[in-house]
Amino acid sequence: MKEYSSAPLHRECIEGILDAKGLNIVTLDLSDIDNAVCDHFIICEGTSNTHVSAIADMVEKRVREEVEERPWHVEGKDQSEWVLMDYVGVVVHIFQRETRTFYDLESLWSDAVVERIENGN
Repeated sequence: MKEYSSAPLHRECIEGILDAKGLNIVTLDLSDIDNAVCDHFIICEGTSNTHVSAIADMVEKRVREEVEERPWHVEGKDQSEWVLMDYVGVVVHIFQRETRTFYDLESLWSDAVVERIENGN
């Protein structure tokens, strides 16, 4: 088990998604799963390439300003069908709906504790 808490980082990632009007936000708590790649996945959707990119930008900005962290690695910004933002303890997945359905991360990690985040939309 990791020695640090990702709670502020986790919270600010979600707030960034909410600020950019991300949809269908789900968190997966992987902390009790053997060989998990991180402690938490945060998964959400955008309605277009532009929206997915805007969500990623807002998450990065919010986390940088509020927690003073930058992602260790970002993938997918060029196409913006699936942007992965790796903050080591927290990995944010921002999908377009069709891509999210195809990869179905929630089913792949079905033994994780799932929390759905209401976004008022």
